[in-house]
Amino acid sequence: MTRPSPWWTPHVHDDRRPFLLLRNRIRSAITRHFEARDFVEVDPCLLQISPGNEAHLHAFATEAIGTDGARQPLYLHTSPEFACKKLLAAGEQRLFSFSHVFRNRERGPLHHPEFTMLEWYRAGEGYETLMDDAAALLALAAETAGQSTLTFGSLSVDPFAEPERLSVADAFLRHAGIDLLATVTEDGETDRDGLAAQMRLSGLRVAEDDRWADLYSRVLVERIEPHLGIGRATILDRYPVSEAALARPAGDDARVAERFEFYACGVELANAFGELTNPEEQRRRFEMEMAEKARVYGETYPIDADFLAALAIMPEASGIALGFERLVMLATGASRIEQVLWAPVAQTEGAA
Repeated sequence: MTRPSPWWTPHVHDDRRPFLLLRNRIRSAITRHFEARDFVEVDPCLLQISPGNEAHLHAFATEAIGTDGARQPLYLHTSPEFACKKLLAAGEQRLFSFSHVFRNRERGPLHHPEFTMLEWYRAGEGYETLMDDAAALLALAAETAGQSTLTFGSLSVDPFAEPERLSVADAFLRHAGIDLLATVTEDGETDRDGLAAQMRLSGLRVAEDDRWADLYSRVLVERIEPHLGIGRATILDRYPVSEAALARPAGDDARVAERFEFYACGVELANAFGELTNPEEQRRRFEMEMAEKARVYGETYPIDADFLAALAIMPEASGIALGFERLVMLATGASRIEQVLWAPVAQTEGAA
């Protein structure tokens, strides 16, 4: 049984309609922005052999039935990333996509099982360029909405101010008193006990069965993220390599990767990479991610062999994924993602 879905009732729709019309205007403005910079809009298929190979992303599974009755397992993608990178391998230089994506086990004020991911890619350009892109889109959304300040809850940000750029290591030291990179070796191995000892000194909880990644995530959520994107946007940069499965290592420090996340009003808006293009290394990382998924959730997803083959001929590139509805929420002042979705998915009675 599903709960009544009030979004379609006239009085509720009347309240949401200004947000939805502004959503359309922001999308059109972003499309014009990219087209003016020689980007090509692409529209990848939603059905894929693999939905992605990150341990903590959960997909929706389905199957294709052939004319002979044969059944092929397929998934609704969690991101258009694999398809977009295949197009880079095919020769596209600059591309963007507004793609519906699907993620299971996710529902809340900022999460919905189906949402729109805006992704864009630049062949032959460094990931620092994406930092400028993300800042420009934040300003464009605010300008389109006629806002000089963006808010979410009690937090606000000046969308036209230059973002703060902060490394993950510096953020851990500043906000938790933890020397994170002292627990990461040159080959990317992590020291669980070393991180646990520092966390205890900082008054953070540590469980006996916590792995390094669990501890890292706890510090990030409890001590780091509450300080990000307040007053001005924050670019949280240079993630540990173990937390950047699709990013290449930084040229000056093999312990960290060319990955950043973009925050405004405490909300994570975007995730960006200097793209890894080594297929053997990418397979190794995917296999590690799937081993962790099997350990935690008792399931795995296939590895897309076509994607690995495409990586072998893909040019050096950078790419970024931005949660479009989250950007619209900040621009409109919406408090829940359902306010900026035209027709949200009904929720099962009793579901969280």
